[in-house]
Amino acid sequence: MAVGTSVHAEVTPLAPQQQRKPKPAVKKIHYPFWFGGSASCFAAAVTHPLDLVKVRLQTRAPGSPKSMLGTFVHVFKNGGILGLYSGLSAAILRQMTYSTTRFGVYEELKSRFTSPDAPPGLLSLLWMGCFSGFLGGIAGNPADVLNVRMQSDAALPPEQRRNYKNAVHGLIRMTRDEGVTSLFRGVWPNSTRAVLMTASQLVTYDIFKQMCTDRLGMPDSLSAHFTASIAAGFVATTVCSPVDVIKTRVMSASPAESKSGIMHLLKEIYRKEGVSWMFRGWLPSFMRLGPHTIATFLFLEEHKKIYRKIKGL
Repeated sequence: MAVGTSVHAEVTPLAPQQQRKPKPAVKKIHYPFWFGGSASCFAAAVTHPLDLVKVRLQTRAPGSPKSMLGTFVHVFKNGGILGLYSGLSAAILRQMTYSTTRFGVYEELKSRFTSPDAPPGLLSLLWMGCFSGFLGGIAGNPADVLNVRMQSDAALPPEQRRNYKNAVHGLIRMTRDEGVTSLFRGVWPNSTRAVLMTASQLVTYDIFKQMCTDRLGMPDSLSAHFTASIAAGFVATTVCSPVDVIKTRVMSASPAESKSGIMHLLKEIYRKEGVSWMFRGWLPSFMRLGPHTIATFLFLEEHKKIYRKIKGL
């Protein structure tokens, strides 16, 4: 009887299929409201001389230097280093009110109405930027009036100078001599500029930063932040230039000139200077706003980085 050999076929178990792990959800981080204002204050301290030169060019009297370098040399020759930082206290106060509000509201809206897993679209960012900019323009208007006045004061004839010692002294003097309404002189062109500035600067930064990281493959680091911020500064300067000139002229106008209204002021500017008034001071504006935008967003990103490190996020 033949004995059949029982053959046990060794079955090699199939290797378990490598299943792709689901991408972990990005945790939503709620940053402090004041981060934008703090970053802007640091940036303002760095770029204030450029802002002062821009204001002097936009409000220059006949016979004053017409170029950015000429104005810079003129200010330095007559006031020294301290002259280049004239009105710094008002500039810091402006950032504490204006930038804290617009950055804080913008980031708050993004935190509430967007998901970190799905980047917000352009229209969503635009309405957030416009709304936060409008609120920021109103909140920062008193300090903005002071900032323009203190920066342009030295360019006026001695008998017309206001000679504010600092931002607090200026607020008291304005309220006492001109009434509370003087604190909101030019609030509409200023709010319009704030809407345009926030919608172009903050929104453009977010869009360019997303392009750098998602499409160009750049890490979320200094290089991406620098590239996105300089692009945002260029766009914001061009968009805001006409309103910036109007805002500066209105805020620096004498009480007699301010009574004639914005439309009369525009007609006078157009009659004397033509269409070119819209971009007067564009280069110093960009030379100021470009570095200011870069510094602001770099400081802001560092604020966020330190916050995440402290919180262990």
